Amino acid sequence: MTSRPEFAGDLNFGSGLAAVALFAVMAVVFVGAGFESATAGFPADVSVTASLGYVLMDLNGTALAEATPGFLAAFEIIDVVLVAALAGAVFLANRSSQGGDQ
Repeated sequence: MTSRPEFAGDLNFGSGLAAVALFAVMAVVFVGAGFESATAGFPADVSVTASLGYVLMDLNGTALAEATPGFLAAFEIIDVVLVAALAGAVFLANRSSQGGDQ
């Protein structure tokens, strides 16, 4: 026969309130954001994706490539952060031979 789970009374309610407050702030930001000008700063007849590809590969296929050098820096920064996160995940997932579940 199983018993009902009991409520743990030693929970930290501060972290829960912080999570709810963060959710509320992010919800207000997302609901209030306007996406009408998603391609602001780009000409209407130019593909943003194609321009991004030309910039990342250092090709001069479009006239927009000279106006967007920041894409490459953002790509490299995201690359370094994701590689560090992957290395950290592998490090944390690796079981230690000094203890733990064998």
